[in-house]
Parts: sequence; structure tokens; C-alpha cells
Amino acid sequence: MPVVFVSPPQLTREQYEESVRRLRPGSDVLTSPSDWPVEGLLVHIAGEGSSGFHVVDVWESEDALRRFGDLLMPILRELGVEGEPEIYQTQSFVSAQSWSLEPE
Repeated sequence: MPVVFVSPPQLTREQYEESVRRLRPGSDVLTSPSDWPVEGLLVHIAGEGSSGFHVVDVWESEDALRRFGDLLMPILRELGVEGEPEIYQTQSFVSAQSWSLEPE
């Protein structure tokens, strides 16, 4: 069953961009599931809204998310991100197509 990850509410765009650089040295953008350091990513969405910067991932399993979290959470702590992500099981998961947006 897929699992949803929602970033800690205090995450900023700058902290997100730095975490990307640390997860994928030599790049500041993630455009394909193969860019992640572990397998199992189904969806990654990141963007700025009226209530701040947000990241939502969907992972194929709790185990895949845990493997990623083992890499990500120490990086976020080093960057000063406080709080815990929201994690929950999906009720349903529907994917219409596969595509990505290049950053502006």
C-alpha cells in the first residue's frame, strides 16, 4: 500500500533546494524517480503556496519511505528544519500520466 509523506511545516524553499543538492550532488533539481537515492518513489510534488513551501511524496511502501527518511531526516536536521513530517497510508492511489515540470 502506498504511503504519503508531507514535509515538516517549517521547511523553506531554500532548505528544500539545499537538501536536493545534498541528496544529489552536482544537481539542484530532481526530475525523475531515478534521481532519488533509493527506489520506490511514485510521486514527488514541491511548491510554494500561500501558507509556505510544501513537499508531498508518495512512496510505494513504508519500507521505501523509511529508507529515504534515513537519508533525508539527518540532512533536514542539519539544515535546521524542525518538526516532523506527516506520514500516512493512502486510501487510494490513481496515476493518470507520468510527466515533470522543469523549474522556472
